[in-house]
Amino acid sequence: MKLRVDVVPHEDQRRVDVLVDGKPFTAYIYPTTLKKPTLYPLRTASGTVVTRGWPLEPRPGERVDHPHHVGLWFTYSDVNGLDFWNNSDAIPAARAPKMGTILHRSVRHAEGGAGRGVLEVTAEWVDHEGKALLREDTRFVFRAADGMRGVDRITTLTALGQPVTFADEKDGLLGMRVTRSLEQPSTTPEVFTDASGHSTTVPVLNNDGVTGRYRSSEGLVGDSV
Repeated sequence: MKLRVDVVPHEDQRRVDVLVDGKPFTAYIYPTTLKKPTLYPLRTASGTVVTRGWPLEPRPGERVDHPHHVGLWFTYSDVNGLDFWNNSDAIPAARAPKMGTILHRSVRHAEGGAGRGVLEVTAEWVDHEGKALLREDTRFVFRAADGMRGVDRITTLTALGQPVTFADEKDGLLGMRVTRSLEQPSTTPEVFTDASGHSTTVPVLNNDGVTGRYRSSEGLVGDSV
């Protein structure tokens, strides 16, 4: 028997919950505190959260860098000279005119079903003054089976009234900030947060349970990536 996937919009909470047999898998969220919609958090079939909690839900032992790294997101760092990737509430006011924001506009369709659910949304990529450069139409397909969870994302970007150029940059197009246990072990000093969100500089990292080891498309491994 296939697992049931439900896709449940909550417009008043600025989120769409995705449930598998009634248990949370992920959510499409677009709070006013973020500069782009994102899928957060993401869970495995066993319920283990694989995305970092900070800055939305700080957990003990997490890094507190890059506040724009939340969940699983889609954006870019140079679109007609505007930086959509690095934008967050932490950006100094002097840099704000150079930043872009992705604004959720509507949920076009939400549908649950056996083994999969579908969410279709529209957003706009806007500049500092709110002028839209791009319309984003995205279709998410959430899949579930015994021991498996999956997300397909199909996104169409349409220029609005002017040519739009994506410069050749390293930050884009899809990103995911993983939980501490999936990071690569490190021996350098870091800043960590407690469950209340208070940060502390720790001279030596505790790598207990930290198991990440990553390989690039060029074959580089670990610190060389």
